[in-house]
Amino acid sequence: MGFFTKFKNLIKKEEKEEVELYEKGLEKTRNNVLSSIMNLNKNHKKVDDEYFDELEEIFIMADIGVNTVMKIIDRLKQRVKKENITDAKDLQDIIVDEMFVIYVNNDIIVNKINYNENGPTVILFVGVNGAGKTTTIGKIANKLQNEGKKVLLVAGDTFRAGAAQQLNEWAARNDCDIVSKEGADPVSVMYDGAIKAKEEDYDVLLIDTAGRLQNKVNLMKELEKINKVIGKLIEGAPHETLLVIDATTGQNGISQAKSFKEITNITGIVLTKLDGTAKGGIVLAIKDSTGIPVKFVGLGEQKEDLRVFDIEKYIYGLFKDMEDENE
Repeated sequence: MGFFTKFKNLIKKEEKEEVELYEKGLEKTRNNVLSSIMNLNKNHKKVDDEYFDELEEIFIMADIGVNTVMKIIDRLKQRVKKENITDAKDLQDIIVDEMFVIYVNNDIIVNKINYNENGPTVILFVGVNGAGKTTTIGKIANKLQNEGKKVLLVAGDTFRAGAAQQLNEWAARNDCDIVSKEGADPVSVMYDGAIKAKEEDYDVLLIDTAGRLQNKVNLMKELEKINKVIGKLIEGAPHETLLVIDATTGQNGISQAKSFKEITNITGIVLTKLDGTAKGGIVLAIKDSTGIPVKFVGLGEQKEDLRVFDIEKYIYGLFKDMEDENE
């Protein structure tokens, strides 16, 4: 296959472990999508309207999202016509190619953290309760410390019972510092964190926020206040605002992304629990629906299993068995 051959040629030996993590993490989605496509190709020797109707249903069941699915199907139909494709098996390579194209969409995909060159880098984490925000902060802290960064955590979610305690546990586990005052005004806690990060030469400041979306007006005002206060203390802060979404919530996750995008400037998305869903197509749907890149994905429960998102490894993990079938 074109994509798989190219990918294998580019992959470095040290990345093999990460590719295997994507394969394992996307197993449920792969079994769901790929087995359906394989059966579709066995049942339909010919590419016709009925074939496309069933393919459309497979993609929607994988939570790729109706609008994104329609784009993929339209592009496939155009290529079938242009390249005079009649055999369903010949369409497999093209399905993989078009999914890659839909995600990239002629953009320069930036999946790395935007580091501040003049002082601490401030990363704000937003998202609804239960999405895995606090755990994500702990895992990213672990990752950054392993890269040699001096990390400070700020327990800015002072409303949810146990949120500060949970983040304190992650701080202890990672052996990193934390600013935490349960029940205090969240902006004052973040102010103290920003002062400490600046005065004590921390590389990265990771800030937890309250997971509320019910009242958009109040949340917008709070985030504006946070951005203003931190921005006065540290130039350009926050340098990243990452929205944490639970991949198992499916289309609800896309609604969350759209709602938060209306409220504040989201620079990237963290998709947690991608390994726990058979509907991993949400990765494509979120990027296509909002234009916001996925920066991190959770591919397992271990703290090392939160990885910087890579579209090529994602697509390889999703369709790897298709390559085996064709060999």
